[in-house]
Amino acid sequence: MNPAFISPPTRIPVLLRLALWAAEKVAGRQLLPPRLLAWYPKAAISSGILEALIAHGEGRINQRVLKLVRMAVSFAVNCPFCMDMNSSGWNTLMTPEELSALQGCKALEDVASFSELERLAIEYAGLASQTPLAFTPAFGERLRAIFSEREIVILATTAAQVNYWARLIQALGCPPVGMTPDLNLYLDIGGESGKCHINS
Repeated sequence: MNPAFISPPTRIPVLLRLALWAAEKVAGRQLLPPRLLAWYPKAAISSGILEALIAHGEGRINQRVLKLVRMAVSFAVNCPFCMDMNSSGWNTLMTPEELSALQGCKALEDVASFSELERLAIEYAGLASQTPLAFTPAFGERLRAIFSEREIVILATTAAQVNYWARLIQALGCPPVGMTPDLNLYLDIGGESGKCHINS
């Protein structure tokens, strides 16, 4: 695995060290991106606040829906670190067939276990990760027909948060940290990441 483009600073301010300790305790391992952000503490603090305030499940936008959205974005933007981090525990919330659909290897409508709400949330996450962004009025109508205003904001900010981290992490050259033991099921590091590597 290639190292990041830069190394972390040798001295990290005390408050950032405490925040880093807390983040790594939750993750259960050392995290390179926040360590690199310590070069510019304002970026570290603002990114930490963003991460601390993400949605963890509310009503219909539960843990499964948020996991589907985060993984859909991770695969859409082809970020190995994000795929690794956001896929941790995937097999407790979804099936291999559903994972295949998130990768784009299977059509969403061909996976009977996805609800209409889940399919639309995944589609929304994919659209929010495209360049250029292109949301049609018709898609907005479909969103409003299924989701409340609050739910739309939760989905939009969740997708945007993963997009933010994906671009930041890739811009710093951070490799995956090995959060997902069965990573080789769906991620070919050094090859075409996220491109349908499920062993069935």
